Amino acid sequence: MAIKQVSRAKKVKEAEIEAKDQRWHCRNRVTLVFGSNDVEELDTYTYTEDSLEFKTVEFHQAKSKAIEEILDNCIDEFYRGHVTEVKTTLKDDGKTVIIEDNGIGFPPNKAPMVYTEFRTGSKFKDQEVDSKGFLFRTLGQNGLGAAATCLTSDLFKVTIKHHNSKKEQTYTFEDGALKTKKSRPKPFKGHSGVKIELLLAKEVYKDNTINAELLRKRIIDLAYNNPGLKFTFNGESFVFKKGLYELAERMGGDLAQLLGEDKFIYEGVNIKKKKYKALIDMNVSLVLNKRSEEREKFISFVNSTPTYDGGFHHDRVKRLFINHIKEKLERQAKKEKVTLVDNDILAGVAFVIGVIMPNPRFESQTKRKLVRDKDLDKAFEDFMGKHMPKFIRKNKEFLEVIIERAKARQRFSALKEASKKGKKQKKQRVEKLLDANERKNRDRCTLFICEGDSAIGGLRSARNKLYQGGIALKGKPMNVTQATIKDVLNNQEFSDIMSSIGLVIGQRADETPLRYNKIVFLSDSDVDGGHINTLLTNFFFSFWPELFEMGAVQFAKAPLFEVITDKGPIYAESNGELESVKNRKDIKIKEIQRNKGLGEMSPEAFKYVLSREEYTKITTDNIEDAKDMLHTCFGKDTQLRKDLLLDEEEFTPDPDAILKAKKMPSSVQDAVRNMASGKKAKKKISKKTAKTGKKTAKKATKKVTKKAAKKKASKKK
Repeated sequence: MAIKQVSRAKKVKEAEIEAKDQRWHCRNRVTLVFGSNDVEELDTYTYTEDSLEFKTVEFHQAKSKAIEEILDNCIDEFYRGHVTEVKTTLKDDGKTVIIEDNGIGFPPNKAPMVYTEFRTGSKFKDQEVDSKGFLFRTLGQNGLGAAATCLTSDLFKVTIKHHNSKKEQTYTFEDGALKTKKSRPKPFKGHSGVKIELLLAKEVYKDNTINAELLRKRIIDLAYNNPGLKFTFNGESFVFKKGLYELAERMGGDLAQLLGEDKFIYEGVNIKKKKYKALIDMNVSLVLNKRSEEREKFISFVNSTPTYDGGFHHDRVKRLFINHIKEKLERQAKKEKVTLVDNDILAGVAFVIGVIMPNPRFESQTKRKLVRDKDLDKAFEDFMGKHMPKFIRKNKEFLEVIIERAKARQRFSALKEASKKGKKQKKQRVEKLLDANERKNRDRCTLFICEGDSAIGGLRSARNKLYQGGIALKGKPMNVTQATIKDVLNNQEFSDIMSSIGLVIGQRADETPLRYNKIVFLSDSDVDGGHINTLLTNFFFSFWPELFEMGAVQFAKAPLFEVITDKGPIYAESNGELESVKNRKDIKIKEIQRNKGLGEMSPEAFKYVLSREEYTKITTDNIEDAKDMLHTCFGKDTQLRKDLLLDEEEFTPDPDAILKAKKMPSSVQDAVRNMASGKKAKKKISKKTAKTGKKTAKKATKKVTKKAAKKKASKKK
């Protein structure tokens, strides 16, 4: 079909076609060359005195890139083996920048071409080789950067000291090179090289003030990327020997480790059908923070250029890192019945990646994102295949953390389901509960968790019915550390306790009103009673550690002795207290009754116990230490407990370290020691793991250990 004819007026206004020179185009379309000409927010890092600070900064892409193009030319000369030092000065006006190197320079008469003409430079021969037959590796590729900086500057002053001709000459370009001045060539003394002084045009960049913090960051980045090359910025000097690994150390200290540094050589054929060799340098360091749940971080460079937006090198390193670890943990994951996801592996990991290669290809002139390269793909395949096995052997604890994360994630999923089920259970009536009668002020109510029906019988007659309630246990509670959430929910006793208090697994205790704001363990003063107390502590701390911060979890000591005197009964909780009572001269003792358990206590003794306003609070100074200790005491690996409590070369840590209670009855101590005497674990734990457990216990029981040491030393004497 023919195109339809449009009916128009006899004469129509046409678009005006203009031809603009490159100066106009560069100054009015600067975003095409240097990126955004507006202030934007950039998530990056800056350098403090001896560390890194990750933060969001105000970043002007175009202005930053204009300065970097001049610095990049110095780095290209370093790659060619001509530069050993680069000096940068930001003048007091905050706008004028001076960049100087000690390279070989170039013929001064070429300066107008290099700095005012696009498509002018020495880096267009992508397949040009050095003296060893390897392709040159450069930052610049398009012959645009330095010229664009000059054309968008009010002042651009270039002093060239050319090594070969032994001549020095200065060119001054003003107002985007509308005006040009030059000095006469003359001999020079001292170092050769290029010195550029520039003042960006306010007309182009709106605000031509230079961000000193970000310029300093860029210079330090360059120093880390080019070991041995000395940089100076406003009097500060930066030179590094180990390169990007030192950057990782600055970021993570002892958490940093070098994954590997290697070279990859490949061959190709150019358009003239001549063979060439090419070299890719790769350097990957890691910072592993096993306790962190933050997303992975990347600091990466290609030929010293920061790739803020990542790209191909990010994707390949990350994917290969994940695949190697998943492959290693495949069997263990099946055994533990967990599925690994990428975030289990990457959480808390920071990658520091450096690549130096010939002819890198970026998405744009701003060089913020690297595009795919088949040779780099092969290089990283070889690199990760070579270095990951060694990394995995060195980081067995990290692998354990990954499995634990997978378990925790699975546990969290189970907690969500538990929360739904728990809300239904919360409304159910608990038949075994001896409830407090108070209806309005439930925050004044205390729930006693008692050992056995005999104890609940004594509680029934002695309690304050308005504010005190009780529930009886049948035997020892479940060890929740070795149980699933489903097991805990299906456990009738724990289900009754949660419903009685108003607790829901997966829901914080301090975010909902509870039916009882004080939970008191009331058990026999023997080994079994102590064991019950520790198991209950483990239950509450595993799901609601905030209860311990609130001081809500406590235990009551039942008196071992009831001393009948002429002035009434006196209760003693230990043999020491009994001796003190016996030594009193103001009373006459008629009878001493020893209680084996709560069921043998008299009603008066029960009333004595229940009349207290406060009991012994179970508290912790450090949540993480408490978690580690509970894992040691209740986890599957009995060897951990043996190493912690039965090490002959060390003093036995006090069992109070489980949750560092202000006072822990001897029965609880006995219970923990009793728990330690299991069969030896099939898999021997690492020395580092055992050492960590011991360190945690020592820290929690420092005072007790010192006393034990003195006592032991005196016995030896």
